[in-house]
Amino acid sequence: MLQWFYETIYNAVADFFTMMGNMGADVFDLEWVQATINLFTLFGWALFVAGTVVAVFDVAVEYQNGRANIKTTAINVLKGFFACSLFGVVPVELYKFCISLQNIFSKDLSSIMAGQQSIDLAGQSTSVLEGSFAVANQTTFGLLNLLCMIAFAYCVIKIFFANIKRGGILLIQMAVGALYMFSVPRGYQDGFNQWMKQIAALCLTAFMQTTLLFLGLLTFPGNMLLGLGIMLASNEVPRIAQQFGLDSSVKVNMTSIVHATTTAVNLTRSVARAAK
Repeated sequence: MLQWFYETIYNAVADFFTMMGNMGADVFDLEWVQATINLFTLFGWALFVAGTVVAVFDVAVEYQNGRANIKTTAINVLKGFFACSLFGVVPVELYKFCISLQNIFSKDLSSIMAGQQSIDLAGQSTSVLEGSFAVANQTTFGLLNLLCMIAFAYCVIKIFFANIKRGGILLIQMAVGALYMFSVPRGYQDGFNQWMKQIAALCLTAFMQTTLLFLGLLTFPGNMLLGLGIMLASNEVPRIAQQFGLDSSVKVNMTSIVHATTTAVNLTRSVARAAK
């Protein structure tokens, strides 16, 4: 009975943390957000068509010099086609999958924690009564308990607001991803590869932050300081991921964007001169 009681409580906490994570994913169920994603998807398709035309012109120019590689160009155009088809769908589905996976993992952790609890109800009741009547201990550690509760509330509130804004960050990243559709058919894929790493970093952050928060909550009753250390470590997940090339912040590869813009301007000038 006691094991079921522990498991029920921690499963409820896991569901609450999952609801926190789903706040970022629920944004994409709104009709106006879906319309915004469709707008950027169409914009990406337009840039893909323009990039494909430029890639064909590049092949034609290189063919005159005997350096044309039609196979590589065709593969790049195929990569751009798949990128345009998926950059408005895969990030959202991957984010939802990470949230559901985190919920399943948290419930498994709560089952492990409940299995380690003693089923001796008398012993548990005695320990509760000892804690209730130990006035001296409560007086000595009152300030520590207060500081631990403040730190615990700080971790929960910070991750709560981080989950709220994470849906908006993902929407911004999807909008930025449309800008790379002009470069992918032409073989300039460094910026798009960095964009994919940002999406992976965002999903990893959503999974690891909530998981570490839940692990800290499991550890908190037995060792408050150790539990707080685990919960405070959840705030360092984006910084650590950035050190390993997984940056969850919204950054644009300006070199790729400037190169794509310059190429488009030069192509427009060439077409205008040919028309004259």
